[in-house]
Amino acid sequence: MANKTDLVIVESPSKAKTIGKYLGPGYEVKASMGHVRDLPKSKLSVDIEHGFIPDYQPIKGKEDVISDLKKAAKRSDKVYLATDPDREGEAISWHLKELLNIPDDKTYRVTFNEITKNVVNQSIAAPRAIDQNLVDAQQARRILDRIVGYQLSPLLWKKIRQGLSAGRVQSVATRLVVEREEEIRAFVPQEYWSIEADLERVSPHIGSFKAQFHGKDKKMELSSREEAEEVIAAVSKGAWSVSKVKRQEKNRQPAPPFTTSTLQQEASRKLNMSPARTMAVAQQLYEGVEIAGQGAVGLITYMRTDSLRLSDEAVTAARGFISQRYGGSYCPAQPRHYKTKGNAQDAHEAIRPSDVTLVPEDIKKDLTAEQFRLYKLIWSRFLACQMDNAIYDSLSIDVANSGYIFRASHSSLKFSGFTAVYEEGKDDEEEEKTSPLPDLKEGEALTHKKLSKDQHFTQPPARYSEATLIRALEEQGIGRPSTYAPTISTILNREYVVKEGSKALRPTPLGEVVTGLMKDKFHDIVDYDFTAQMEQRLDKVEEGAADWKALLDDFYKNFDAELKQAEHDLDGERIKVPDEVSEEVCPQCGRNLVIKSGRFGRFLACPGWPECDFTMPLVVEMPGKCPLCGGRLFKRTGKSKKTGKQYTYYCCEHRSSKDEAHRCEFVTFDVPVKDNCPVCGQTMFKKSGRGAKKPFCINEKCSNFTPEDKRGGWQKKPAASTEGGAAPAETEEKKSAAAKKATAKKTTSKKPAAKKPAAKKTTTKKAAAKEK
Repeated sequence: MANKTDLVIVESPSKAKTIGKYLGPGYEVKASMGHVRDLPKSKLSVDIEHGFIPDYQPIKGKEDVISDLKKAAKRSDKVYLATDPDREGEAISWHLKELLNIPDDKTYRVTFNEITKNVVNQSIAAPRAIDQNLVDAQQARRILDRIVGYQLSPLLWKKIRQGLSAGRVQSVATRLVVEREEEIRAFVPQEYWSIEADLERVSPHIGSFKAQFHGKDKKMELSSREEAEEVIAAVSKGAWSVSKVKRQEKNRQPAPPFTTSTLQQEASRKLNMSPARTMAVAQQLYEGVEIAGQGAVGLITYMRTDSLRLSDEAVTAARGFISQRYGGSYCPAQPRHYKTKGNAQDAHEAIRPSDVTLVPEDIKKDLTAEQFRLYKLIWSRFLACQMDNAIYDSLSIDVANSGYIFRASHSSLKFSGFTAVYEEGKDDEEEEKTSPLPDLKEGEALTHKKLSKDQHFTQPPARYSEATLIRALEEQGIGRPSTYAPTISTILNREYVVKEGSKALRPTPLGEVVTGLMKDKFHDIVDYDFTAQMEQRLDKVEEGAADWKALLDDFYKNFDAELKQAEHDLDGERIKVPDEVSEEVCPQCGRNLVIKSGRFGRFLACPGWPECDFTMPLVVEMPGKCPLCGGRLFKRTGKSKKTGKQYTYYCCEHRSSKDEAHRCEFVTFDVPVKDNCPVCGQTMFKKSGRGAKKPFCINEKCSNFTPEDKRGGWQKKPAASTEGGAAPAETEEKKSAAAKKATAKKTTSKKPAAKKPAAKKTTTKKAAAKEK
């Protein structure tokens, strides 16, 4: 039985609440609110000359928290440091022990891979000492990044622009995006042709199908119109017959459970969540959510992991649930085990639900929309990874004519297996769906109804999305589970990289200039192999196989030499960042507007300043085409003249055209998406806001048209305006009126209002909030 004065310290209040419920009244659970001390931001705070001694100081603003923890620790017999189970969490525990002056004999370190009653009580019953190797690995990374950032960034300020930063992982991530853009620019499209034959049986005339040109004995590429026409001329005169029919069953295995990297990638693909947002919501699910009838419950295991390992208990529970819910045929004879990659730390299990019987739909009412969607993703992936294979009936038919082969193939689902629960998302475009094929026999004669040829061109590599950039970083061995999300946030915030459309990452001229300088003067910092090897050396420190200060000393010798050489080479030189020219034309002088950066972000400005001072909000091109004129669709921001608040809307590129004959008045608050309507082919739209929204067709002549009252969300569209950045007048007046009305009611309601007026007040406030 624990002493009443035993103290448990965690990072957050929500985690404290969940753990406190499981431990009961015998423990006092308090939150440190994250780190309590760190390297001050005002200076380097590392004594390099005397052995890389860090100058840790209490974080400003946390005086009350630290004082409260000190008092609680002093009156406690035991202090359990229960921060997160990784390097960062170990370091927080170490800082707490040092700052609160907790003696060794009353310090106990405990970790929770999942916050459930059994795990919490088992961990408290089996504490350990603070792992100094983990702490030293975290210190080495922190000091390494501080040295690079604080000694390299001033050089960028002097030579390029104020406010820039450089870092080991962020510089490599930017280089990946820059080099992909260079590949795209250097790409030379190659012409190729395809031929499709529309075939049918000679007798009876039923069972038509389409077959694609394949080649002869091997696959052939048709690189010109002449080659395609030569094939068509030959087969038009020849006889068609079935040369080969191949039927087989194909098994498709489920994807392994989530690691941090794959969770961020899949959440980006399927939920349109940024890596940073994914990790924030996952942290909430790990620390605990209030569930009706159960209190605070930790719904998932720890979410910073590179391991695919699953506990035997979790696998057994999943197999039992699968058999009960889906039937024995969906549960494989043997449990599935997944092999973790060789360079993984494998410190924790893969990400999974803490209790597989907590079905997402059953607790949906207790979760926010984001929590539900992410929990469902994790729950479904974990359950699917222990289910049986999906089985497909695959049919392939080869048709011969004049020595050429045309091939048709189709597969149909025979047994759903794991796909009954989950299918992994893809970064590439989906494969074209094929129609079922007739039951043909080898040697059967066919006839063609039509032969068609199409010209194509090879496409450049796609720009990175957040998902594919994380995958590239992981494949190169750069960074660790805890670094992917902050790295991408940093390069976006520093404007080295911007989002093109909804997902594609494109480097800015600033990002290209900084990367060029880094590659020229600081090759090691942006070298893929060097950065990956540094991660491995940090892992050695964690294992106790390397000294952290020796690692820092070895790095700093070369870095310091490179820094001094760069300062000498660039003495007196200022590197100009070229303006990024847009396709928007200045309405005052006719020049192409350029993209500038200011204190409130990026905007468009006339390069003719000071003679011409025209500026406007930055235009972002969206996917799809204008439903009225077929022009490009732009994302714009407007500002209410009365309320001063900014809002986002979407309009045709010709909306601000000076030529009235070409002006298009299309404008909407709805977000255009990349998918076209399967019926009419026009661009589809979705409602704005966080979370997954169902796309809809706005073409009233289309049978797939969705009326406004069926689209969900706020229905009012902005009225037409003659200026591209002007506020839709009618909408703004209504917004302002609603805001004034709500304010007036709030000001005059000094006394408790009657029930009926109170209801009106609430309704008015809700309406105003909804319009905003």
